[in-house]
Amino acid sequence: MRNIDHWINGKLHPSKSGNFAPVYNPATGEQQAQVGLASAEEVEFAIASAKAVSQMWRATSISKRAEIMFRFRELVVQNRDHIANLVSIEHGKVPSDAAGELARGIENIEFACSIPALLKGGYSEQVSTGVDVYSIRQPLGVVAGITPFNFPAMVPMWMFANAIATGNAFVLKPSEKDPSVALYLAELLQKAGLPDGVFTVLQGDKIAVDGLLAHPDVAAISFVGSTPIAKYIYSTGTANGKRVQALGGAKNHMVVLPDADINMAADAAVSAGFGSAGERCMAISVVVAVGGVGDKLIEAIKERLPKLITGPGTDPNAEMGPLITREHRDKVASYISGAAAEGATVVVDGRENNLPAEGFFLAPTLMDNVSPGMKVYDDEIFGPVLSVTRVETYDDAVELINNHQYGNGTAIFTRDGGAARQFQFDIQVGMVGINVPIPVPVGYYSFGGWKASLFGDVAMYGPAGIDFYTHTKTVTSRWPDPSTSSVDLGFPLTR
Repeated sequence: MRNIDHWINGKLHPSKSGNFAPVYNPATGEQQAQVGLASAEEVEFAIASAKAVSQMWRATSISKRAEIMFRFRELVVQNRDHIANLVSIEHGKVPSDAAGELARGIENIEFACSIPALLKGGYSEQVSTGVDVYSIRQPLGVVAGITPFNFPAMVPMWMFANAIATGNAFVLKPSEKDPSVALYLAELLQKAGLPDGVFTVLQGDKIAVDGLLAHPDVAAISFVGSTPIAKYIYSTGTANGKRVQALGGAKNHMVVLPDADINMAADAAVSAGFGSAGERCMAISVVVAVGGVGDKLIEAIKERLPKLITGPGTDPNAEMGPLITREHRDKVASYISGAAAEGATVVVDGRENNLPAEGFFLAPTLMDNVSPGMKVYDDEIFGPVLSVTRVETYDDAVELINNHQYGNGTAIFTRDGGAARQFQFDIQVGMVGINVPIPVPVGYYSFGGWKASLFGDVAMYGPAGIDFYTHTKTVTSRWPDPSTSSVDLGFPLTR
């Protein structure tokens, strides 16, 4: 059985804990490797290794850091097919989804390449006679990221690109379900010239997470995952005096007004609801049909689903892959029967599709007449289940979304510019799309929701990422009047 190791101080370190977790190929259901789970002693070793180089890296010039990030960006681009293949093998994404993940991750590396401009402070001369004030940004030291299985390449890039560029040493704890991508990125960072120890990959489970949260030498924690775990990460990390940004779950609604282009809205609902098998925090989970648009919209979505091919990433025709594990697939499938029992209408049942015999597959599912109070509406399902909720008016749609516990992303489809502008004003959600179903911000903005979708005050990547990974220091300075100096400067002084 192939073992997947830690990456500490620039080389692979086999785990000595004796504890392992299986790594499956979701398209076949077969175990393809096992990942060593860190012991408390290994957590300590990893953090000590990062701390040992953190001051050296902090002192490295900004231009040198930018140079390394540029080289890393080129290596990622050159090896993007290999990285996408690793994502497909361990996560199950079809090639188009894996390639899309890489493209959005590269945006964040490109943003970090601009670090000389991003770290500029401010300067005010002569705030008082002979007194100047200026601000500078300085790194925190050792910081850590705890990342989910659904984007094993992109989400780590959300974190470590900015963290390293700002002068921090970074410890990545990837998901134990698809850990190999993190190790390959570590190799590319080393080839780009990053000093050993600045980037660490610590494989593990709760022991590793709790070790990072409690360790006094870890200054900040970044997390993306479910809301219960995000809440735990935030409360535990802050109780230990750390900065914490913790992105939680989502239940993203897509409002379709009566004047919308139905074909455009249906295409958007299918791609946003079933891309990456629905395993993404920005997936559209609920389509809110306003007025009399419901029947036409349901029919348009329904007729598209048979054309959506579910299969392994090795199938060049596949458009949606498997779910990450058998247990998760079965949990998602249980929502279908549960919704029917609660009164929803199962329009297309993904369990009845002609699916591959092996692997953790579930085909796209479409439900109508879903309403608040049903588990299929209230819960984050994280799978290929799309619900349609019908309301009478625009105000009903806004109230529905604003009353939900999650506030990650939402979208509206309409031809009416006034309605769209009002929607972005009214809605209590962190990211809004107007005729865009998945409004993930580009790398030079920042990603973050509201309510139970974000714990902490700082969003992920972009300008917010620079703020999160740096302290701001303000300096007030006064120098002696040179005209009173007894030292001959070699030139006359004038005032």
